[in-house]
Amino acid sequence: MKKWFYPLGFVTLLGFTMLFLNIAKDEVVSLDQKMGNLLEGNSFITAFHYFGDTKFILLIALLIILLLWIRSHNYRGMLFVLFTVGVGNALNQLLKRVIQRERPDVPSQLETYSFPSGHAMVGLLYLFTIAYLATEHQTNRKITVTIWLGAIFMSVMIGLSRIAESRHYASDVFAGWMVGYTWFVLVALWYEYRKRKRKNKKNRL
Repeated sequence: MKKWFYPLGFVTLLGFTMLFLNIAKDEVVSLDQKMGNLLEGNSFITAFHYFGDTKFILLIALLIILLLWIRSHNYRGMLFVLFTVGVGNALNQLLKRVIQRERPDVPSQLETYSFPSGHAMVGLLYLFTIAYLATEHQTNRKITVTIWLGAIFMSVMIGLSRIAESRHYASDVFAGWMVGYTWFVLVALWYEYRKRKRKNKKNRL
């Protein structure tokens, strides 16, 4: 990862904290209302919610783990996926239960809590994990940039789909992106530390 990715993880953690502390403020409520009115019912955007469905993400994560095991017995990479997606999802559920923000008041609403958005958070985590692993040894800059732009685009659309469906407030989605990215950076730091440690050990042999 680029070095500036790491301090950005700290910035997004601060952003999540500030948003959490101000979710009842008029400015945040106004933003939620404006974003909701702007995106509500957009059928193109709502279609992306399928890519953030829990069952779909679980299937993709299992396929990645299986691929890493079959191709290279990359156990560290398998743990990377487990930590980003699996533990990330558990962290999302924990935050929701601690914060206990109610969802928007619409018919047939989900019964779980709202803040932060699971689709936004875990959607970003599994897409960024795919992009990270796919570009880990990629030397072609254009391919790397294209993969990452695709991951960012899909993450944004998955998050926006929850606003368009009135399943979440915009602030829930922004919070999901921010805390999701922070968690991704923390796991990536661990992954790269372990990789350097193993490389140094091999060099000493």
